[in-house]
Amino acid sequence: MNAVCIYPPQRGSGGPASFSGRLAAALAQLGVTVVDDPLAPHCAAVLVIGGSKRFDLLWRAKSRGARIVQRLDGMNWLHRRLHTGLRHYLRSEINNWILAVIRSRLADCIIYQSRFSQDWWERVYGPARAKTGVIYNGVDLNAFLPHGPETPPQDVYRLLLVEGRLAGGHDAGLRNAVELLETLNKNGGRPWELVVAGDVPPAVRQSVENGHPGPRITWAGVIKRGEIPALDRSAHVLFSGDLNAACPNAVIEALACGLPVAAYATGALPEMVSGDAGCVMPYGGDVWKLEKPAVKPLAAAVMQIASEQEKYRPGARGRAENQFNIQLIVQKYLGVLI
Repeated sequence: MNAVCIYPPQRGSGGPASFSGRLAAALAQLGVTVVDDPLAPHCAAVLVIGGSKRFDLLWRAKSRGARIVQRLDGMNWLHRRLHTGLRHYLRSEINNWILAVIRSRLADCIIYQSRFSQDWWERVYGPARAKTGVIYNGVDLNAFLPHGPETPPQDVYRLLLVEGRLAGGHDAGLRNAVELLETLNKNGGRPWELVVAGDVPPAVRQSVENGHPGPRITWAGVIKRGEIPALDRSAHVLFSGDLNAACPNAVIEALACGLPVAAYATGALPEMVSGDAGCVMPYGGDVWKLEKPAVKPLAAAVMQIASEQEKYRPGARGRAENQFNIQLIVQKYLGVLI
């Protein structure tokens, strides 16, 4: 039977909880052999997760008849707006170049994670010569469930922010979350707290605490993927802070757990959150220039979500079932790969 290679191998973070791990497990359940070597015997297709410096391996696999499918996120851009250091700047530019080379020279098919991602790449580099399509990220609806022993607190509203690492410019989302928290608490009524899950460098945390001494912030640190459903179920609203994100996993995982999502209308968020799944409000400025967002309209929408949980929590789960079911996502990838 023909095999599928998922490349590069996702060392460390590529376990069953990662997208590549979930995809590999679901393909295996369908009887598809999954390998991590593009030159493995009977390899019919190579799914390139983003990019790889090993152009030679991809070219040899292509020459042997393997179909090269590139899964594209967005591009690195914050380093061009913020002073993140020379090393980070060069690494970001090199990574963008690698992605662009595979897109233009090696890929037989390009799968964008969202329409936003496709529009962005085509705006910067023009339409690709390869076939293209959009397939969103998926979530295991049997692992991320809305029902469990965890429930949101009754004496305080809980706003949740979940990111991998809040550094390298991505701490802008954290600062927006803190400003949203402060605005919510100015409205009176039940107080709000913010729970931040992710790797926050000590310098960033200290800067936030020095600049905003009043807000109630819990620093949860890095959370194991298996603990995220319980964390999601314990909150009232997830704030998606990543700006111009292609298809953030934290959003689809929260939706699957019945946690409504609030965000500014940047990136793919308008595609992902609609109806009773949450709220996506205009940014209120030029997000590409990192202008200050309009926080008051978003705060008003978040207050509505918090007060109508019985409406929004089923709406969030329904959105995940209709659009982000990993079983449906795998079928789409299967149709592209084989």
